[in-house]
Amino acid sequence: MPASNARALDKARALPADVVVFDLEDAVAPDAKPEARASAVEAARGRAYGPREVIVRVNGLETPWGADDLAAIARARVDGVLVPKVDSPLTVTRVSAALADHGAPETLSLWCMLETPRGILAADAIAGASPRNLALVMGTSDLLAELNARATRDRLALLTSLELCVLAARAHGLLALDGVHLDLEDDEGFAATCRQARDLGFDGKTLIHPKQLALANEVFSPASSEIDRARRVVAAHAEAQAAGRGVTVLDGRLVENLHAAEARRVLALAEAIAARAAG
Repeated sequence: MPASNARALDKARALPADVVVFDLEDAVAPDAKPEARASAVEAARGRAYGPREVIVRVNGLETPWGADDLAAIARARVDGVLVPKVDSPLTVTRVSAALADHGAPETLSLWCMLETPRGILAADAIAGASPRNLALVMGTSDLLAELNARATRDRLALLTSLELCVLAARAHGLLALDGVHLDLEDDEGFAATCRQARDLGFDGKTLIHPKQLALANEVFSPASSEIDRARRVVAAHAEAQAAGRGVTVLDGRLVENLHAAEARRVLALAEAIAARAAG
């Protein structure tokens, strides 16, 4: 959400989202950027967003505002910095060094946006460029423009880039977040991109409007049938191990260590979602 929009910042305090992103970049006009920066810092200082992580998307270091953004955010009470248009590991190291120079705590994370061809091709190096790195975020709109590609329902032009993002994130233990869906009236298309992202291995999706939250949360949350099967897989695997067997069969399907590990991940995710909802 634009950090220059006070109403949006206030509304975000009650949204069923895991993360709120205060934008200082594309959503803010040049002459409003200093004021937006101050608003983001002030909003974060209040710590009124409960369990939601507060992330600030800064302007790039090559812009007139980037250095001042990092200086201000380093001292703000935010959880992370979203860096736009990361196209090389050098960008990550420069941002990380600037944050350290301004006294940022080690817990302040970096979220790197991959939205250029160079960024996609350097995804692995970018993901491993700093211990601050926590997430890779697809910038699908900008990437489509730079590829001279068309936005189609199946996102065919983006599939290679999406998969490279997930591969790099998994190789370095980071989160992978899919890009935004711009057409707010295209509920069917939005649902399709959420399901596609989930099936490709993304952990979640970035959103541009509160109306998209319910469906995104539904798609990226384990269904009750998945939770039930995960419990049964864990139990069957534990029973097999107790009997000295490394594998077993459940409902006609083989169950071994990797299936038990995935089942435990599903259960942990379900428990975290339930705890967030209760809190």
